[in-house]
Amino acid sequence: MRAIHVKKQLGRLRQGAAFALASLLAVTARAAVPGITGASFDLVATPAYLSQPDGATVYSWGYGCAATAAPAFAPTSVGGGTCGTMQVPGPTLIVQAPSTGTTTVTVRLTNGLPAKAGNTSILFPGFSVATSGGVAGLLTQEAAPGASVTYALTIPATAAGTHAYYSGTQGDLQVEMGLYGALIVLPNVSSATTASCSAADTRNLAAEKAGGEVDYRLAKAAYDHPASCYDREYLFQFSEMDPKVHRAAEEIATCSGVGCPASMSGVATEPFHPGYYMINGRSMPDDMDPAYAVQYPHQPYNGNPHMHPGELVLLRIIGQGRWQHPFHEHGNHVRLLARDGNLLLSKGDATKLAGPLLFTTTTTPGQTMDGIFYWTGKGLNWDVYGHGYAGDASVCTPDASGYYTADPTAPNYYEWCADHNKALESKPFGQVAGGGPMTLPDPNILTNGPWYSGTPYLGPDALVRAIGATPIPPSGTIANSPTGEAGFAYMWHSHNEREITTGNIFPGGMLMMMLVDPRAFPIDESK
Repeated sequence: MRAIHVKKQLGRLRQGAAFALASLLAVTARAAVPGITGASFDLVATPAYLSQPDGATVYSWGYGCAATAAPAFAPTSVGGGTCGTMQVPGPTLIVQAPSTGTTTVTVRLTNGLPAKAGNTSILFPGFSVATSGGVAGLLTQEAAPGASVTYALTIPATAAGTHAYYSGTQGDLQVEMGLYGALIVLPNVSSATTASCSAADTRNLAAEKAGGEVDYRLAKAAYDHPASCYDREYLFQFSEMDPKVHRAAEEIATCSGVGCPASMSGVATEPFHPGYYMINGRSMPDDMDPAYAVQYPHQPYNGNPHMHPGELVLLRIIGQGRWQHPFHEHGNHVRLLARDGNLLLSKGDATKLAGPLLFTTTTTPGQTMDGIFYWTGKGLNWDVYGHGYAGDASVCTPDASGYYTADPTAPNYYEWCADHNKALESKPFGQVAGGGPMTLPDPNILTNGPWYSGTPYLGPDALVRAIGATPIPPSGTIANSPTGEAGFAYMWHSHNEREITTGNIFPGGMLMMMLVDPRAFPIDESK
């Protein structure tokens, strides 16, 4: 089911930023941080066509796995992994930092680009790199057309975090054409970090397992630091694309006969006028389709974050294009952990993180950042679980922080107890208790069709309690089952208005929905 069905909003309520209660898909599409893992990688740079939501296919270049490669995919709990000979972004390379000293990771690159494209290469900023083979280039050793070069990266024990890689040859053209990707270094954690994360796991991971969920994390901590534990993680690579540049490169690559240019040196990369704005190589709504979806053979990664209340969500963010992109995560600020793999620590106390709270995670070209997003419903000032109806026996006994954590199997696990039984609606149409400050319209009148949760409450039976027995028009069916997914959808998008369009048509571009699901709904990252 295409993500275009995410539509319509029911009012605006606040928790640091406005949020919309939106339709939740019957067939959900998620993404952990899929990639390939190991100590050596065999990559190739080749051309192919990328699809866009407006129906266009755009000639592009990208890194991929060599045809003879047999990569190992991670996380292992996400099936269906593919790594063709061209994808945008390139394969996410996932490596393990050593416990002490250094380790070496090798990346072999074969140049499969059109001969007129000339040499190509890969830069790994922030790492010491030794090269073998290839020919000397301006910034690094390069692979000539049809030839290969090998890069040996020295990975120190302190190199954890999210990093970028991209072409170091004629960057204004080759990076624009799609030659970029992500390198993730997993920490080798100390006993102190292990103990801290294990304590955190007894909270949210226990609740996830009680709901039948699988652990999709690449690691328990983003860094070897007790304050960097997390429950879920997502990788977002932001880039833009000027179809004029790609069309010019295609014309030269396919031109034959007398008078054809011999190289790409004549491709004008300025003035630069992007028409497509992408997250992980896709534009909205395509970015909310599943990872590894067959309809995007060269764009395997998606952007569709899900979470339960109370979970710590690690966001790995990279600016891969030419422009800066002010990306706003509705629902809460993002606590920054690190930039370019460097933890932001307190000057006076290294045991404490000192990263700022960001209203927008503004990506600078080539820069990476890691941050934590967190949502609980605290501050909304009503019971988001819709308690208080006749026969309701739910409880909310606060822990030392004010949340309900006594029973990880409870549907309202991690509820903010100060708002328990606090009514929102003055005259509810369903079974939820009244007496609140607002009179919301009947969801059956406000919305048309089954693609809308229709309530300001988290499930599992929010639809029945808030809407009542009146059938939802036009069919009387409920695509979002009352016992299934009925959560909140927050729009995450660029704050540059032109960047949330595709060909100047809204919605599109750098836009996706973050879904806060009730605990009763298992989040399956493998689909």
